Amino acid sequence: MKISTKGRYALRIMIDLANNDNGNFISLKEIAKRQGVSRKYLEQIVSMLNKANYLETARGNNGGYRLVKDAKEYKIGDILRATEGDLAPIACINQEECKEKENCKTFKFWEGLDVVINEYLDSKTLADLIK
Repeated sequence: MKISTKGRYALRIMIDLANNDNGNFISLKEIAKRQGVSRKYLEQIVSMLNKANYLETARGNNGGYRLVKDAKEYKIGDILRATEGDLAPIACINQEECKEKENCKTFKFWEGLDVVINEYLDSKTLADLIK
């Protein structure tokens, strides 16, 4: 499992929104400038976060984005899964019909790693990263 820039930037966007929360919407232009990332690329990531219902959006002059919930209510694992999809270390972990699962000598190892990864990511919140 390797976290792409989408996952890493998603965390940066969420942290930026939490750190700059004053009750108003924050424009993507402001976030892009602070984070040093193109607005076009952030639009793709914000779309994923919006689809996961992590952001509230508003259009217009005072439009932009803000978090729907408090930072302590967002698990890092959920944010990464919203942008990265499955976080399993190997593809067959979440396949229902893996023909080799019963005879595979390494499956339990990979399954255990998957549990450790997800437990760790779900034990941390956005608020933890901000500290």
